[in-house]
Order: sequence, then structure tokens, then C-alpha cells
Amino acid sequence: MSAIVTRSDCQQPDVAAVTSARRSFGPNHRWKVLGIGVAANAGFSATFSGIPASAVVMRQGYHLDNASLGLALGLLGLGVALSELPWGVLTDRWGDRRVLLTGLGATAAWLFIMALLVVPTKAAIPGVALLSASLLVAGLLGGSVNGSSGRAIMGWFGEGERGFAMSIRQTAVPLGGGLGALVLPSLALGLGFTAVFGLLAAVSALSTGFAWRWLHEPPVGSGGHAATITSGPAPLRNIEVWRISTAIGLLCFPQVAVLTFASVFLHDFAGMGTFVTSATLAAVQTGAMAMRVWSGRFTDRHGNRRPFLKFCSALSALAFLVLWLLVIGAAGAPLLLQLLPLMVVVAGIFVSAWHGVAYTELATLAGAGHVGTALSLANSFVFVGFCLVPIAIPWLLVVFAWPGVWLAAAICAALAWPIFLRQA
Repeated sequence: MSAIVTRSDCQQPDVAAVTSARRSFGPNHRWKVLGIGVAANAGFSATFSGIPASAVVMRQGYHLDNASLGLALGLLGLGVALSELPWGVLTDRWGDRRVLLTGLGATAAWLFIMALLVVPTKAAIPGVALLSASLLVAGLLGGSVNGSSGRAIMGWFGEGERGFAMSIRQTAVPLGGGLGALVLPSLALGLGFTAVFGLLAAVSALSTGFAWRWLHEPPVGSGGHAATITSGPAPLRNIEVWRISTAIGLLCFPQVAVLTFASVFLHDFAGMGTFVTSATLAAVQTGAMAMRVWSGRFTDRHGNRRPFLKFCSALSALAFLVLWLLVIGAAGAPLLLQLLPLMVVVAGIFVSAWHGVAYTELATLAGAGHVGTALSLANSFVFVGFCLVPIAIPWLLVVFAWPGVWLAAAICAALAWPIFLRQA
């Protein structure tokens, strides 16, 4: 296992470290850094979770079938998957401030361009190729957020707080996704996708301003916990890092199924309206947010991150099995349709509760000097799911219908259980 080595152990601190050492930070500045991580992740989560929540409106507005819709949403995830690791390596070399400012600023600019040029109008409707390519670029730029903000938090918080801090940061994903699920479908219906992309651009720009003002390297000897070197193998040569990253990716497959196609499922199969589908996804994200905060504090106190991750994978598999049975049973008992939104919420919360714990364990294994690379490796697997799942679901629907979708989700969650590491 890699060990975290503080900057005081380094013989020649870099220029950024020396500059940070001259700054004066209050004892609570680490919470501002955490707030920046939350804001940045929430903004991008509103993009990659909120846009799929408006899938029904997008399908209508852009005149897409399910396969074209899945392709467009999948390429958003592919963009993040392709860019996560390069952004993470750059973060470990350049520092989190420079990478986060570059990525967030570019994301804001690109979303603004989409608001102007890649929206349906009375004169023209963008083709699936243009929409898909635009979402791909948005993903490529937004991939900068996870590794850079995670490295900043690992640097500013000590071991006894990292699980809690990283879990709070990870609440930004359901927070942003929940707000996106509540706001974006109605915004798309009322004002069109110009307003959707414009709002997302403004959120990214605001996060860029926060990062410019408050995100800095932790100073030497002032409560910072940053690191520049580690012992043990680098993340890309560490089998334990690869195992956790792989399990994280597998456990995200069913989560992505909920985030991208639950609204379509509830609309097409259960006959639910926009209000119910939006409220269901918002409830998933709110519950996941609360569970992530609790799980971070719980595992910090008990030192049981690895058993907790195994438990979450087993519980998620069980929840999706129940959802599968309900869908099968609803064919003969239509009253069961009313239970489907509730079961989507339960399964969605279970499969989203573990993120902060997993990323903290992964960053600890890699060592703080390689946090950006390790977290980005995991997120590459995550966003492979965001790419493949929306593309695969329409084909699963053709062959196996909705029961096949939720059974496949249960299988993916079950496969993650043996891959997560046992307690050391």
C-alpha cells in the first residue's frame, strides 16, 4: 500500500509550494476549498445527469429515436471517459488550481456556444451527429473536474477527516444531478434548450470564479496535508488501485441506467408524467447525497471502508433484483406500476451511496502525490459506463424489454462485490 508523504519530507519543494507557503490562510480555509470542490462537481453533475433527465424532452425536441438518444447521451459520457486520465495526470504535474480553472472555464465557454448554435429552432433542428459531437466535447472538457478537486481536498484535509470531506464532495454529484432533474426538463419544455445550455454555462462560469478566488495549494506548516511524492508503485502499476477502479466502474453501470433512462422507463412503461419522473430522479439524488455524507463519517469512525463497499454492492444487486421482479409482476398486476417510482428511488440511492468512501480508499492507496491520476483512472471506468449504458439500453429493450435492463443492472452490481478489496 502506498504511503502519503508530506511536503516537509521533500528536499526541493516546487515553485507552487513556495508561493503557497507565503500565503496566509485562516484555520478554516480548507472548508472553502471543499466548497469549491462541491460547486465544481455539482455544476458538471447538473450537465451529465441533468441533460439525461430531460431525455424525453430532448427526444421530442431533436426528433430522435431511442437509439439516437442513447448515442447522444453516451457520447457525453465517452468524452469524460477519454479525458479523465489525461486531466488527472496533468493535475498531479501542474496542480489542481491550474487544471480546474482551465477545465471549468473551457466548459462554460463551450456550453454557451451550444446554447447559441446547437438547439432546435423553428428554422432548423440540429442533427444527431452535431448534437452528439457537441456533447462529446462537453464531456472532454468537463473531465477536468473530478481529479483536480479530489487532489485539492486530499491535500487540505487530514486522514481522520478525508472520508467525510470526500463524501461531502461526492454529494455534489447527486446535488447537481437532483437540481438538474428538477429544473432542466421543465426549463427545456418552457424555454427550450437554449435556456438549458445557457444555465449550465453560467453555473460553470460561477464555479470558475470561486476557484480563482479561493483554490490554492496548502501551505507548509499551516495545517495543509498536501504531498508531492509517494512510496510504492505508481497508480497505473498498482493492482489494488486497478481493482478498486474496476469495481467502481462496474457499480456505476446500474447507477447510470437509473440516471439516463429511468425517466424514459417511468414515462414509457409506467405511464408517469414529467412531474413524477423529475421528482423520482430528484429523490434519488437527494437520498444519495444524504447517504454519502453519512457513509463518509461512519467509515471514518469505524475504519471499515472496504467492508462497507462490499456491503453496498450486495445491497444494490438485491435492490435491482426486486425492481426486476416488480417489472415482471406489473404485466399481470397493473397496480404494481404505482410501486415502480419508489423502487427506482430505493435502488438508485443504494447504488449511489458509496462514492465518497470508494474515492477516499482509492486516494489513500495511491498516495496523495498521485491522487489526481488515481481518481481520474476510476472516473475513466465510471464514464465508460456513462458512454456504454445509454447506448446498450435501447438494444436491451429490443431483445429483453425493461426486465432485461434491470436484471443486467443487478448482475453488474453483483460482479463488483468480489472485486472490491477485503479488509486489510
